[in-house]
Amino acid sequence: MAWWKEVAAAEPAFAAHVRRCFSVRKHCTLATLRRDGSPRISGIEVDFGGDGGLYLGMMPGSLKALDLRRDPRLALHCPTNDSPEADPGSWLGEAKVAGRAEEVSDPGHPDQPHRFRIDIVEVVLTTVGQPADHLVVQSWHPERGLERRERR
Repeated sequence: MAWWKEVAAAEPAFAAHVRRCFSVRKHCTLATLRRDGSPRISGIEVDFGGDGGLYLGMMPGSLKALDLRRDPRLALHCPTNDSPEADPGSWLGEAKVAGRAEEVSDPGHPDQPHRFRIDIVEVVLTTVGQPADHLVVQSWHPERGLERRERR
């Protein structure tokens, strides 16, 4: 697993593009696992911290925080915009992060907001290729680095 700063150091252009995708709008989508193993989808705001971490903040006692305390696995999806019909290749794309949440807030204070840092397992960026007849899927993993695939 890796911190966000390791992604940015290894692949600066890729990391910058992913951050642009996450900054399209304020609210992202977080997937956690409920006690019974079924998925829970929630809105969330992300913070690319000054220390090089990627953070999530949650209200005290939120179900998504309780999910992450029980099972730290998560998936995070950026907000998206539709690709322009006249020029699909100009679409910014979509980004996803998979990893494990590590609580950095004090669990002994249940009345305080929760804060989790994401230990990254995978970062994926999907864009439209040039010519605009295929998708380009780039994925970064701590052990393999950046990989690129085209889907037609």
